[in-house]
Amino acid sequence: MKHFLFYILLIFCGFNAYSQINELGVFVGGTNYIGDIGPTDYIAPNEPSIGILYKWNRSPRHAYRFSYTQGKLSSKDIDSDVPSRNLRGNSFENSVKEFSAGLEFNFMDFDLHDGDPKISPYVYSGLSYFIYDEIYILDNNSKVDYQDSTFAIPMVLGVKARLFRNFIIGAEVGFRYTFTDNLDGSNPENDNFESLRFGNKNSNDWYVFTGLTLTYTFGQNPCFCAE
Repeated sequence: MKHFLFYILLIFCGFNAYSQINELGVFVGGTNYIGDIGPTDYIAPNEPSIGILYKWNRSPRHAYRFSYTQGKLSSKDIDSDVPSRNLRGNSFENSVKEFSAGLEFNFMDFDLHDGDPKISPYVYSGLSYFIYDEIYILDNNSKVDYQDSTFAIPMVLGVKARLFRNFIIGAEVGFRYTFTDNLDGSNPENDNFESLRFGNKNSNDWYVFTGLTLTYTFGQNPCFCAE
């Protein structure tokens, strides 16, 4: 019986050695949009954004990631270097409330079971679902028609480091290719505003979250037998 319990203990330790580590934390940063109004810079946060995120680390190289992030979107043609936009003078305001799920991949081993300092670049992608306002432009300013929602593809690049045993800090920029061309009011779906449509109708809008993450790690040690 003693031998049986000993073997059961070893098996438990073997499974526990590969147990996942959890991360829970916050995202704080800025938001910008890429579309038919305003500057054409890809990374130029001009509005605040904030979010929460959870990661389930399945190995030192990958984790399942779930997040909620929200931010404001705004842009003005007068800030653009494109002469035609500058003369047009349109502006808009909108917001996004995003739920995202996907896979985060580390380029270097990021084993959270030991206490050593770690650093690694990473990428993240998956699927996002976000809520926004369907708007239109009238007299150079945006007006809200109704609330809508759609999907986006997140493409995130970042680098993270563990400086303390239970805290990980990261910096990332995340591009979202959306399934709408009307974050900016240039292509309203409502046919009553068909005459107000403008811009490139063959190119959907993007929005970008740029900022810092701070997560707290918790979960099982590799094996209590080794302690």
